[in-house]
Amino acid sequence: QQSGRKYNLFLKRRLRIDKRHQSKDSIFFRDGVRRIDFVLSYVDDLNKEWEKKLERRKEFESNLQKAGLELETEDKKESEDGKIFFVKIHAPWEVLITYAEVLNIKVPIKENDIPSMVENPLDCVLFPLRLPEKVMHPEPDYFTAPFSKDKQELYLINDESTFFSPSMRNRIVNYILTRCPYGTEEGKKKFGIKRLLNNGTYTAAYPLHDCQYWKKASDPNCDSERYTLYMEWARFLRFYKEQPLDLIRKYYGEKIGIYFAWLGFYTEMLFLAAVVGLICFLYGLFTMDENMSSKEICDPAIGGEIIMCPLCDQECEYWRLNTTCESSQYSHLFDNVATLFFAIFMGIWVTLFLEFWKRRQARLKYEWDLVDFEEEQQQLQLRPEYEAKCTQKKRNPVTQEMEPYLPLTSQAVRFCISGATVLFWVSLIIASMIAVIVYRLAVYAAFASLMENTQTLQPISGLLTPQLATSVTASCLNFVIIMILNFFYERIAIWITDMEIPRTHMEYENRLTMKMFLFQFVNYYSSCFYVAFFKGKFVGYPGAYTYMFNRWRNEECDPAGCLIELTTQLTIVMAGKQIWGNIQEAIVPWICNWWGRRKARNNPENLYSRWEQDHDLQTFGALGLFYEYLEMVIQFGFITLFVASFPLAPLLALMNNILEIRVDSWKLTTQYRRPVAAKAHSIGVWQEILNGMAILSVVTNAFIVAFTSDMIPRLVYYYAYSENEDSPMSGYINNSLSVFLISDFPERNEPKGNPENFVICRYRDYRYPPDHERKYLHTMQFWHILAAKLAFIIIMEHVVFIVKFFVAWMIPDVPADVKAKIKREKYLTQKILHEYELEKLKERLCQGDKQATEKEFIATEGRMELSRAM
Repeated sequence: QQSGRKYNLFLKRRLRIDKRHQSKDSIFFRDGVRRIDFVLSYVDDLNKEWEKKLERRKEFESNLQKAGLELETEDKKESEDGKIFFVKIHAPWEVLITYAEVLNIKVPIKENDIPSMVENPLDCVLFPLRLPEKVMHPEPDYFTAPFSKDKQELYLINDESTFFSPSMRNRIVNYILTRCPYGTEEGKKKFGIKRLLNNGTYTAAYPLHDCQYWKKASDPNCDSERYTLYMEWARFLRFYKEQPLDLIRKYYGEKIGIYFAWLGFYTEMLFLAAVVGLICFLYGLFTMDENMSSKEICDPAIGGEIIMCPLCDQECEYWRLNTTCESSQYSHLFDNVATLFFAIFMGIWVTLFLEFWKRRQARLKYEWDLVDFEEEQQQLQLRPEYEAKCTQKKRNPVTQEMEPYLPLTSQAVRFCISGATVLFWVSLIIASMIAVIVYRLAVYAAFASLMENTQTLQPISGLLTPQLATSVTASCLNFVIIMILNFFYERIAIWITDMEIPRTHMEYENRLTMKMFLFQFVNYYSSCFYVAFFKGKFVGYPGAYTYMFNRWRNEECDPAGCLIELTTQLTIVMAGKQIWGNIQEAIVPWICNWWGRRKARNNPENLYSRWEQDHDLQTFGALGLFYEYLEMVIQFGFITLFVASFPLAPLLALMNNILEIRVDSWKLTTQYRRPVAAKAHSIGVWQEILNGMAILSVVTNAFIVAFTSDMIPRLVYYYAYSENEDSPMSGYINNSLSVFLISDFPERNEPKGNPENFVICRYRDYRYPPDHERKYLHTMQFWHILAAKLAFIIIMEHVVFIVKFFVAWMIPDVPADVKAKIKREKYLTQKILHEYELEKLKERLCQGDKQATEKEFIATEGRMELSRAM
């Protein structure tokens, strides 16, 4: 009986193989002529809503056919698992030209005859980085004009089946799908594929890849662009090669193309920042032995004789300064004169990056026919969700047509709920940060007790100080909390943005972007802000320490400064985020796809069709690019806001981004369904966010150099308080430590033991000694240093801002040659259109059309003259 079943299964598969005469990789209907522009899938499950879903599908598919689309259904018996129906959709020529006019799609009218740019003299040097011309520029450059059904003979239509590219076709079909009605429920008109996907009527809707990524399609009518992208772009071994941006744009659309163009340009600019940062780091490394401060700390006759006050109450003991010898030496790696130079350099680098990106973006807008593209034309169209949920209508004052709208009272209530939710979650982040601070304060004493040695008074052993141990564990704990909060807030942000019912797609993306960025900003940077600007600043002094919640004594900085702790915090959070991000982006989709395809491997290849292969891939989603941008912008914040503390941050970011480009391209090409093509002429609201972070970075780095690093106190000592002309920095450590009389300790602070009967201990501050009439009050040197810090902040900010604005003014947003080409193309395009109109008028006159008068000739010729003048 079992052998009989196997035989029947074999016959069934054999019949299916014989029935399918076209290749399993075919992207055409069964006739082999009509291209599959979109695929819908559904499972015919017999549950309580089965009849309702069946009715919705019938109505929806009937309306799609009324709109002119052609459908072909693959029965579930033909599917690999025998459960899934596939509805293949083809857009015929009439539908394409109708909606090309609606969507204002530009198409070729004449081959571009404007001479190309002068060849780059560095082309010979850069030749190894180049890709073949066919890959870089897969199609000729044309003059283009918005499509019009009435002027079809004007356009270069050689073949109707290939005139509109697959990405244009799937964009048109998706536009129809999002607006096609499927019935009326609860008195409301229902429409749109998104709602049908949400309620389970369909399980998936996607355009097809043109072939398998690891080999070309067997059908000669397929371009196999996916295979080309994989071989030339999506493999890590090609990391040193340029990106085929024109092919990316042709296959995935302008929106994805502009993201990869921006990511590639950002990575190129990071190379300069990484080189300068590495030089600054090497300067610190080579001058480590010359640092007088660490020499004095490490000297047994100086640092070995200085007894420091306990770093926690009762449990901690007195310790010798030279026990922090190694940490003070490593601190010099990041806290030296090069720190100041690098902070100023990065302030200028950010401006150069943003200004040169504008120029690069302007060039892409010209090359990709986006000059006249106004995002409002596409993005200001009402969202289907808005039209569905807003039952009330009012007249649009511009179009004088009735449009759905959301009443002001409803908007106000929704915004209040949204604002309260965002405020609650931001407060939750701040509360979690305070919890981490409490953890730092609570465990410090435990680490100090574990590391102490009462015989030699060395509670701190080598580089692993209690401060560093506390900082590392707290940073790791903080990173785990960040990831947990991220997981929840991503879903909350989408929910509250949906609840607000934004009117347009642009409005929806902008609102979601601002919510997510605000959250991520607070989530990722709050701990770095604490270490940079609060830790060690409000500790008080022995006998009068400051306490959090009147219980935990505030943390002190290492005698070598807090900068090394900020570096530790930044490295752990930044590196951890990048590693976790790559795991999420690459490994998780690969595992999911492997698990989904494990059964298909056991079936004959002939049965695993193109639409089934793509169905088993992951969904990129409407917010796929949003998360990519968010990840990179958060990284941009790390390398700009806190770069004064870690010159190697741009190098880490550079290495990550080289990997990121290939990971993103690999997952998009191999692990995800083909996204629906979309237009975009810029990176959108992210540009404004980057500009804001660039300005903020100047302020934060000025404060880091002034208040977190030890540079200003050293300079004040060097110029005003040094008494040794031969070695101006000698004596600095002794000068920067104040004296405290141990007998003045209150019972709460005094250590349990003092085996060597010390009389005084030292602490990091500028206060009068116990025998002075102004006992323990700040000295004049403290006020001199504070004044110098404030003066430095003002001077550095003004210098950097002046240079930034001057550089921004000097660099035009649009290159001169691009401006000239845009004007030339506009003129030639208008000339072609006007000549076409004149020819039509002549034909009408020859045919005796009385409406074609001399006035029309004069008007048309006048428009041509105006074009030349402009």
